[in-house]
Amino acid sequence: MPFRIALSGLNAASADLSVTAHNIANASTLGFKQFRSEFSDVLSDGVQLAAETQRFGQGAIDFTGSPLDLSITGDGFFTLSDGGGLVYSRAGAFGVDSEGYVINSANQRLQVYPDAGSGIFDVGALEDLRLVTSASQPTPTTGVEVGVNLPTENDVPVGPFDPDDPSTFNHTTSVTIYDSLGTEHTATLYFGRTATPNFWDARLYVDDNPVGGANTLEFSSNGTLLNPAAGSISMPSYDPGNGADPLVMDYDFSLSTQYGGEFVVNTLTQDGLNVGRLTGVDIDGSGRVLARYTNGRTQSLGQIALTNFSNFQGLQSLGDSTWSETFSSGPPLRGEAGKGSMGLIQSGSLEQSNVDLTAQLVQMITAQRNFQANAQMISTADTVTQTIINLR
Repeated sequence: MPFRIALSGLNAASADLSVTAHNIANASTLGFKQFRSEFSDVLSDGVQLAAETQRFGQGAIDFTGSPLDLSITGDGFFTLSDGGGLVYSRAGAFGVDSEGYVINSANQRLQVYPDAGSGIFDVGALEDLRLVTSASQPTPTTGVEVGVNLPTENDVPVGPFDPDDPSTFNHTTSVTIYDSLGTEHTATLYFGRTATPNFWDARLYVDDNPVGGANTLEFSSNGTLLNPAAGSISMPSYDPGNGADPLVMDYDFSLSTQYGGEFVVNTLTQDGLNVGRLTGVDIDGSGRVLARYTNGRTQSLGQIALTNFSNFQGLQSLGDSTWSETFSSGPPLRGEAGKGSMGLIQSGSLEQSNVDLTAQLVQMITAQRNFQANAQMISTADTVTQTIINLR
């Protein structure tokens, strides 16, 4: 009987050492959750390993600066597609494969909620997060905002207007505009004072071609724009001649003035965009993924899907710091980062293992002592048995 009891103690101490060694070996594994040996007694017959449970406490957060390194502060798991099946992880070291999909080192694809428009995401659906590598569609210019000061001291130009003769106008300025194909064009405005006080002519040329004729700007005696009343002039359409749609633009002069002093361009902006290439990705605390392009456009690529479970201990560990659901874990509870029980997502950081090395080293010493004590128990029982055998 003592031999059997002590042997169960040896097995329990050995299992405890194995669990401790596993924890120590994974002290630097991203998203790893430490295990704990739990034992129970066998009535009058020693001890047995009841379970090896994982502790799902928060690991330390290290900041890396890489936008696709993600960590979760609080509850929740990243949702990953593994060949079509779903697995879950706290390890957020992601990269991009040759097709633009965001993956981890095991080629599992990060899942997001699709963008439904107007800042809303379809939390009832999942899709692979894919960085759009194609060019961002250009946007043709439809509006130009012009804020200039036309000096009241200017003389009236001499002779008919000629864009090649500076004496036939007072001032000029230009802005780059875009057609529906993203091709750049130069829009030039020419300003000439008229013989009527407070009246100016504004002419538009695109790529040195006139667009309509003279447009009248009228200013009040205090220098503010009177006409056009709403400040905006709809220019005739202009065909760029390269297969793009004709440019139809409104020029807003409401910020223009006629004050003393110099000709000043305070504002000259347009709303068109040329072709854009992907330059980077931004991920906020709620997991919303925005792609940035060289033309200044941003595009929503979805919202990172987080999953929670009612019973973490019921999850099945798959290795690679991933888990799968089981009947014991309960069904997956999906949600958005920062809402309900879900934690926040931090871009540019990684969650480290939650293993406390000091505690594990102490546990190792404790398990070693338990092993030695049970071994000594076997040695003592052997001595007693030998003594009994030697009785005459």
